[in-house]
Amino acid sequence: MIAAVVVDVPSGSVNKTFDYKVPPGLENWAEPGMRVIVPFGPRKLQGFILAVKQSSSVKGIKNITEILDPLPVLTPELIDLGQWLAENTLSFYITAYQAMLPAAMKATYEKFFTVLRPEMLSSEVSVLFSASGELSLNEVTKNHVHLLKKLQELTKTGVLDVVYKVKDKANKKKVKFVSLGNKTEAEELLNQNGKRAEKQKAVISELLSRPPGEYSLQEILHETGASLSSVQSLCKKGAVYIEEKEVYRDPYQGRNIKQTEPLPLTENQQNAITPVLDSIENNEHQTILVHGVTGSGKTEIYLQSIQSVLDKGKEAIVLVPEISLTPQMVNRFKGRFGSSVAVLHSALSIGEKYDEWRKILRKEVSVVVGARSAVFAPFENLGIVIIDEEHESSYKQEDHPRYHARDVAIWRGKYHSCPIVLGSATPALETYARAQKGRYQLAELSSRVHSNPMPEVTIVDMRDELKKGNRSMFSNELMEKLKAGIEKGEQSVLFLNRRGYASFILCRDCGYVAQCPHCDISLTYHKRYGELKCHYCGYKEITPSACPSCSSEHIRFFGTGTQKVEEELAKVLPEARVIRMDVDTTSKKGSHEKLLTSFGEGEADILLGTQMIAKGLDFPKVTLVGVLAADTMLHLPDFRASEKTFQLLTQVSGRAGRHELEGKVIVQGYDVEHYSIQLASQHDYLSFYNHEMKTRKLHQYPPFYYLGLLTFSHLELMQVVEASEKAASFLSKRLSPDSLLLGPVTSPIARVKDRYRYQVMIKYKNEPELRNWFEEIIAHFQKDKSIKDLQITGELNAQTLM
Repeated sequence: MIAAVVVDVPSGSVNKTFDYKVPPGLENWAEPGMRVIVPFGPRKLQGFILAVKQSSSVKGIKNITEILDPLPVLTPELIDLGQWLAENTLSFYITAYQAMLPAAMKATYEKFFTVLRPEMLSSEVSVLFSASGELSLNEVTKNHVHLLKKLQELTKTGVLDVVYKVKDKANKKKVKFVSLGNKTEAEELLNQNGKRAEKQKAVISELLSRPPGEYSLQEILHETGASLSSVQSLCKKGAVYIEEKEVYRDPYQGRNIKQTEPLPLTENQQNAITPVLDSIENNEHQTILVHGVTGSGKTEIYLQSIQSVLDKGKEAIVLVPEISLTPQMVNRFKGRFGSSVAVLHSALSIGEKYDEWRKILRKEVSVVVGARSAVFAPFENLGIVIIDEEHESSYKQEDHPRYHARDVAIWRGKYHSCPIVLGSATPALETYARAQKGRYQLAELSSRVHSNPMPEVTIVDMRDELKKGNRSMFSNELMEKLKAGIEKGEQSVLFLNRRGYASFILCRDCGYVAQCPHCDISLTYHKRYGELKCHYCGYKEITPSACPSCSSEHIRFFGTGTQKVEEELAKVLPEARVIRMDVDTTSKKGSHEKLLTSFGEGEADILLGTQMIAKGLDFPKVTLVGVLAADTMLHLPDFRASEKTFQLLTQVSGRAGRHELEGKVIVQGYDVEHYSIQLASQHDYLSFYNHEMKTRKLHQYPPFYYLGLLTFSHLELMQVVEASEKAASFLSKRLSPDSLLLGPVTSPIARVKDRYRYQVMIKYKNEPELRNWFEEIIAHFQKDKSIKDLQITGELNAQTLM
């Protein structure tokens, strides 16, 4: 029996499967989707079995050394998906498969069987567990190979479980439980006299007063004030039992989440949910865009769609942008579906993520809420995938494999014949264009749930404020409204489009700007640490007191950061209680949640923050949203700059007046005539879409063209120039006349971490061979011994040019 294995070497020459013999005794065990250890040259490597076959044309093949999983960790669907993913993102197969698994499974580990139901074991198997209650897979393959199949069957039927013991990464969490033993013995102890037994009596009284069952030992000791030795003495007498059990690390444990009931749908919501329910009912794949203004009740549509999927015995995946995976969002899903929800996102520890993922693999949950990578949840009976805020750029992974979660979801939707729901108040232009063409179904939600009006938006040109002599960063109108809000006991949100204290430092005498020595980008000033920091490579230096170039003392900070706004607020509104949320204040685990909870409980008047406060937040007392420096993104070298500005302003405006109180939004900037700012203030997506589509057509950008992008980087500039010119010359001879070849040119950020960057861009409508040409270029330079350490990345549908 032969296994086709892809091995853990991310390199072009090894990007294929290798045949290995399945050793005798393991034939009934090896299945596609399992991880294995195989000899590869002089070393041993981890790999995945992708297929099992009866014969091989290769001579002298080696044996698999070890099978790591008693059950496959990749389903047959995920194996197919990985191949599609690798080919479409120009990645290696091994990279695509590793992206689907939690980090804990990429470390070094040992596997153990543990017993869940001892009464179901035969004496032959039972004796293997008698010493420690667990049995390592190594031990089985060395000394008890004949029992492998039996142990696998017991695992499948839930008699045994498999533990991955990972070095300091994903050990299972164990907790001691105590329960009443011999009741007669316990009652006799209660009647004994003597001081020594007081604490023991307290433990027994506590257990007798509760319904029969097991209770956390920690909790019982806390309640009774007894010591561990008291309970151990009771255990020796047979009055109580102590048992250690595995428990999941639950990041949401102990939180009081109220159960919620489905809400009656408005006529608008009913119209929007109908195509989704039809698609679920008829088991057919449809991609449905729910385009609804902020506060129009999209979440309720998601919840009721999921309910109808669960009623059919199927499973659901909900993707939300990392930034809006707030406790508020999680509570909505947990409140409706309780413990059948698993949550996957980056704020969880490695162990917590591993536990959540195992719940999915073991079919203990049927709903997953998570950020981008949750799209790979190993469900085998998927009924719906929902992508909330589908326009968000965080759904695109920027390193290998460079997938877009939307594309992966649509692939899975076709595989399972189920609907994919994309929701947004400001859909990506490509998505809305497909809906207009009929490739996606369009469901519109044009008004808010309680027919609340959209907030009134005022645009303030800060150039006029300067003329009036107002030099502060707050316009007079914003200042008045902030004061009025505090007096009425209402809350405000101030949104700033960046982090740090000021964007850069500049010498007013000679024009010197502090630059990162390793990247072509200016350093950002962080006042709290008194340092300048590069947001690309992490380089830091102490803030100079005089200009390093001309020694002048006229060195000033330019731009505005959250810390600076906070200080300014303290001067002009000393009575305001401010909570600041940015990368610096939310880096500690749980801090994000603490800050939002205290704001929700009314402990502050103003919430000041960067992008992380723009989405998904819903606070009834927020009536004012102020946007400072609305135009900062407009001048980035990115063809999506207008679209991103429009989306962000619409999202942040949507935080105001979501409940009984009316909302007001004040947008400040210096380039406020721009159509993206003007149309966002009118909540007019359609006009923005039509205007932006004309611009994109004129300049030949998506959705009218795809963007192919090759990026080259090297420590030596001439090596990058030479390689990119060769690649451009190779492509120019092959592209069709309708395609445009641009470059080679310097990348918008010309140097990162001391590596020079050049790019070649292709704008194309139909180039079926482009993937093969990109692969050929990459393979050529990998083999070229004359250029060492050249890095090339290729994208067939680039989202950003930065």
